[in-house]
Amino acid sequence: MKTIKLTMAQAVIRYLMAQKVEIEGEIKPMFAGCWAIFGHGNVAGLGEALYHVKEELPTYRAHNEQAMAHSAIAYAKTMNRQQMMMCTASAGPGSVNMVTAAAVAHVNRIPVLFLPGDTFATRMPDPVLQQVENFHDQTLTSNDCFRPVSRFFDRITRPEQLLTSLPQAIRVLTDPIECGPATLGMPQDVQTMAFDYPASFFDEKVHHLRRQAPDNRELENAITMIKQAKKPVVIAGGGLHYSGALKEFDQFVSTYHLPVGETQAGKGALPWDHSQNMGSIGVTGAASTNALCSESDLIIAVGTRLGDFTSGSRALVNPNAKIICLNVASFDAIKHKAQPLVGDAKLTLAQLTDALDDWAPDGQWIEKAEQLRAQWQKSVDIATTDRGTNLPTDAECVGAVNRAAGENDIVVCAAGGLPGELQKLWRTRYDKGYHMEYGYSCMGYELAGGLGVKMAKPQSEVFVMVGDGSYLMLNSEIATSVMLGQKIIMVVLDNRGYGCIHRLQQSCGGPGFNNLLDDCLTTENGAPKTDFAAHAAALGARSEKVNNISELEAALERAKASDISYLITLDTDVTPQWEDGGTWWDVAVAEVSQRDHVNEARKRYESFKARQLQNL
Repeated sequence: MKTIKLTMAQAVIRYLMAQKVEIEGEIKPMFAGCWAIFGHGNVAGLGEALYHVKEELPTYRAHNEQAMAHSAIAYAKTMNRQQMMMCTASAGPGSVNMVTAAAVAHVNRIPVLFLPGDTFATRMPDPVLQQVENFHDQTLTSNDCFRPVSRFFDRITRPEQLLTSLPQAIRVLTDPIECGPATLGMPQDVQTMAFDYPASFFDEKVHHLRRQAPDNRELENAITMIKQAKKPVVIAGGGLHYSGALKEFDQFVSTYHLPVGETQAGKGALPWDHSQNMGSIGVTGAASTNALCSESDLIIAVGTRLGDFTSGSRALVNPNAKIICLNVASFDAIKHKAQPLVGDAKLTLAQLTDALDDWAPDGQWIEKAEQLRAQWQKSVDIATTDRGTNLPTDAECVGAVNRAAGENDIVVCAAGGLPGELQKLWRTRYDKGYHMEYGYSCMGYELAGGLGVKMAKPQSEVFVMVGDGSYLMLNSEIATSVMLGQKIIMVVLDNRGYGCIHRLQQSCGGPGFNNLLDDCLTTENGAPKTDFAAHAAALGARSEKVNNISELEAALERAKASDISYLITLDTDVTPQWEDGGTWWDVAVAEVSQRDHVNEARKRYESFKARQLQNL
């Protein structure tokens, strides 16, 4: 048997470079690059291995470990999970900094390979710098924090363990059901240890998307349920994108005149002006879609895990409605007492379309959906128009950015109040034109995520919309975007605080407390006014401050003409000015309080809980 003597780190990189994927008939590397911040836990092992292949496998240097992992997540999401990146950081705080991002990838089911540096497997120099010692278990390190947020976890304590561990990690990263982050702990001494690996271990392997056909009995049950329905609603989830099932989905809903509600991850599955697209669904849903769901007799959920924002915390849908869940994962397909239809969306939708024959929903239902859709689009027109308010609303800002965006441009967001406004108001015909991290809704994802999206779609303008709170949490990758020549356009809406949670706090009966900068603990001089334009300029971007929507629109044109990242900031209104659409969200209210407002909010809460119980 022919062997090759390599260090463990060299073997990891060589094996990963041998993994390929076929995309639209073209063979491409599965791993498009490696994000790395080196330290004593990985510089002499993985750093040495990466250096020698830097022309074939680019290594990107970031400014923050969590942020670089967010960029890797955004890249893989934009590439429909077909191409991905790996991330490595030093032992200790560098690696643990990536744990939050691992949770983002896990919740959103996005493939990222984490290679955190680890302490010495030999334990000869213990305790080493940055080592977390456990008094009762010497096998534990701080990297064990990755276990609950990884789909696959292993610690490589012998170089030959790669022979069984690496294939398992790749299996998880490419599996449509188990897809998510894989973590291989990399003890810094083992990274440098050599082994005679079989040469065949590094043979090129081309991966293809596995497509699971539906079970015949489940398919027949679903067909029967659909044919009995008179008032169906379809929910479009993110799985439609990952399956590449957009054409089949369009044919299915168009053929049978099915009204469609979009989740955050499913947005873009249909063009915004498609006749069957009713708009968003759920807590941040369109009034049209939510009204239909409250009356529907059948929900057909496609590629969605039916989280609380989609289901209105299980209080949105008509309690008497039946549910079919078409999902490749049985874990999701049985949620909400649904009739499971386990299978790949592309395959299954085509079979459903062929099997329903001349069935059609009730004619009045089709007509009602058309009327509600028209009414909703008028509401969106009003909300996104510049109304000349003293302080612009989020909705007005969304409208301005949307008008500036081209047909193949992309908006990126993650947390705060903006995701709700964007889900309801953003209009796109491009299936990748809307990029929202709302599975974990991680503050700080936005700017780093925008960088990853731009790397995946360099021909698109990438507009990052972010609040001042998220911006201040994690903004370092502005400098990285400039350094790499990956231009993003950032629009920072400054309402001086965590405005979204401030509004939630008030809706639960609480006073303004510790959310806005005006109601938190400060010196007698108050909280400083952050100059976001100056800050972005200090990180290498072009920037400016504007005062109203017309100035924002002009600035967006200058940003599009710029050859480097460009930040625009403006002050916005913290109070909601437009509340059309939406539904209840289960945020528990105190059962006992000295505040009358809280007691009133508790009564409202209990009334919705009663509706929720009917759907359990």
